[in-house]
Amino acid sequence: MILSFMNLSEYDYPLEAERIAQEPAPERDHARLMVVNRRTGECLHRRFFEITEFLVPGDLLVLNDTRVIPARLHASKETGGEIEIFLLRDLGDKRWEALVRGKVRQGSRVTLKTGEKVVVESMSPDGKRVIRFIMEPDLISYLQQHGAVPLPPYISRNGDSRYSSLDRERYQTIYARNPGAVAAPTAGLHFTEGLLKKIRGMGVQIAFVTLHVGYGTFKPVTVEDISAHKMDGESYAIGEDAVKLLHDAVREGRRVIAVGTTSTRALESAVDEKARIVRDSGQTDLFIYPGYRFRLVQGLVTNFHLPRSTLLMLAAAFAGKDLLDRSYQEARGMDYRFYSYGDAMLIL
Repeated sequence: MILSFMNLSEYDYPLEAERIAQEPAPERDHARLMVVNRRTGECLHRRFFEITEFLVPGDLLVLNDTRVIPARLHASKETGGEIEIFLLRDLGDKRWEALVRGKVRQGSRVTLKTGEKVVVESMSPDGKRVIRFIMEPDLISYLQQHGAVPLPPYISRNGDSRYSSLDRERYQTIYARNPGAVAAPTAGLHFTEGLLKKIRGMGVQIAFVTLHVGYGTFKPVTVEDISAHKMDGESYAIGEDAVKLLHDAVREGRRVIAVGTTSTRALESAVDEKARIVRDSGQTDLFIYPGYRFRLVQGLVTNFHLPRSTLLMLAAAFAGKDLLDRSYQEARGMDYRFYSYGDAMLIL
C-alpha cells in the first residue's frame, strides 16, 4: 500500500483560472508574501519587500544566478509549413536537444525566419529532437537577438507582441548572469537591487549558485506513486566563494535560506550527511518529496506552484504537507496570485 503522501492525487488542488498570474506585479518587490512558520503553523501576510522583518544578521541567502535564454524560435519546413522550436539543452558544437511543435522527420532541414538552416539529426520516443544549427553567428548571441522568451504554458500571450519587452525584462532575475536556463528561477524574480542592498546592510550574507533550469521543471508527474517519478538531469555549479560562505554558516550554526526550489536542489545535491559541500558541480536529478531529510537548507523562499508538480512536492517536503495544504487553502481564500508571475512564500 502506498502511503497517502506518496499518492500523486494528494498533490492536487482546485484553482480558478483568474488566480494564475498572467503578468508580474507592477514592481518586483511589491508582490505579496506569505510567511509560514513551520514550528507554530502560523501564516503571516506581507509584501515581498517586508521579507527583511524575518531575516537576521548572519543569515545566508542563496540565489540562483542562471540566466534564461530566449529559447523559442520560429521556422518553416521545406513544404512551407510553420513550426516552433523550443531549445532544451546545449549538446555542444551547435547541437541542441529540443522540442519541435509541428511534424518533422529525421534528416529534415528547416529554415529560421532569418534564413539560417537547422537540421533535425535524430528523434526520440519521448518527443525530443536533436537539432544542429548551420550558422556563422554565435548561437547565444543569435538567440538574444531573434529568440522569444520561453514562458510557461499557463501564461498566455496569444501572439500579443505588447508583452515581449515586459517578458524579456521581468522573466529574468536582476542578478541573472550565466546563460543556460529555459525557465526562470521564479522565486528570485521578486528581488530588486534596492532590496538586496538593504538585506546586505542588515548583515545578511548572499551567495550565488547556478542551476540551469531545464524542461523538467514543466514535466508532469504521471505515476500515482510519486517515488517512481524520474527527474530530468540539470547542470549546477557552486563556486569557491559560495562554498566558503556555506561552510562558514554551517560551522557557526547560522541559517541557510534558499531562494527557490532550484537553489534548494543545487545545495542538497552538493552536500554530504554533515552538510559539507562535496560535489560542487555536476548533473543533478535529485527529486525531493515528503520524507526527504534536508541537510543544509533551513529556510525557503518560493512561489505558489502547480498542482501535481515536483515543485509543489519539494515545498511540501520542506514545510510539511499538512501545513502547506493549509497555507495554499488560505492563499486561495485571500486572492494570492499563483505560479511564475505570482506571489511568494517564505517558509521558516
